[in-house]
Amino acid sequence: MEQQYPSVLLEKAVNEFAKLPGIGRKTALRLVLHLLRQDKQASHLLAESLVRLKEEVKYCKVCHNISDTDICGICANPKRDPSLVCVVENIQDVLAVENTQQFNGLYHVLGGVISPMDGIGPSDLEIESLVKRVADGGVREVILALSSTMEGDTTNFYIYRKLQASGVKLSVIARGISVGDELQYADEVTLGRSIVNRTIFEGKY
Repeated sequence: MEQQYPSVLLEKAVNEFAKLPGIGRKTALRLVLHLLRQDKQASHLLAESLVRLKEEVKYCKVCHNISDTDICGICANPKRDPSLVCVVENIQDVLAVENTQQFNGLYHVLGGVISPMDGIGPSDLEIESLVKRVADGGVREVILALSSTMEGDTTNFYIYRKLQASGVKLSVIARGISVGDELQYADEVTLGRSIVNRTIFEGKY
């Protein structure tokens, strides 16, 4: 039976929260009621931060990570090794690798993985910009740090084919990450070891 709400405004707010990933209607209702209990300033600050996030956030011109500036803090850091590029699926994976404190290079965020079932092809991802980045010189190794899924492996193979002739060293994180696991859910120790113990990618999936 569909939930009956005492207020149309309450119902609309719950409907919007319920659109968020992992948020069911019960959780959405709990969040909305929590906001109602707060003072107006708290709600205004939340609303303002969301509007500013959508309108002002940038994507790094080098690695496509979320940033407040045209070049993100990682790419602009002179202490990082620009010759080492770690290819990840999304921003969450950048955070996961950074938390290991085992990587001192730069990143390249693809924005997803190749998934024909979901209508996502190579042209929908930041693969060509990776190819250009390697072609521009200065990159000695590309680490493929995608999830151990069929989609991740397919994307690894596609990138391998695109970069094979460039002469750049291609490696893949060690399979300390279980097959089928997503990078962002791996514990920091396991992920860190997988990066340190990476192996040469042989073009198989």
